[in-house]
Amino acid sequence: MSGIHPTAVVESGAVLAEDVEVGPYAVVGPEVKLAEGVRVGAHVVLMGRTRVGVGSQIFPFACLGGTPQDQDFTGEGT
Repeated sequence: MSGIHPTAVVESGAVLAEDVEVGPYAVVGPEVKLAEGVRVGAHVVLMGRTRVGVGSQIFPFACLGGTPQDQDFTGEGT
């Protein structure tokens, strides 16, 4: 994988380091920040105010940054 796959969706406002790799059919939301060396696999969804650190790898079909499944969650920042 190299660069941003043509089928990936990177929304306006997302901040990606120069060497980030985004796989096929991945979605990167407008408040997401990806640091240097991040690799995002196929079909990954990144949303919300998500920050991914240097050199991280997110494997296919992962979903990060959505509303927590904790029933005590009331909308506060996480």
